[in-house]
Amino acid sequence: MRLAIEIGREDDGRFLAEVPALPGVIAYGNSSAEATAKVKALALRVLAERVEHGEPLPVEIEPLFATPRAA
Repeated sequence: MRLAIEIGREDDGRFLAEVPALPGVIAYGNSSAEATAKVKALALRVLAERVEHGEPLPVEIEPLFATPRAA
């Protein structure tokens, strides 16, 4: 139950981090660590919005939540 983070470097020297399981979750930073911290924070915000609006979550994190069994 992990969301992968991919990190790259732009021609201008900035680092780019993204979470492929969450389209559009991309962040830039002056270092790999900064870009990673920013993309993690953004991913958490996106996941919270999805939960709040009843939207599906990526299968990678679905096991994070225990679903109550019907009585």
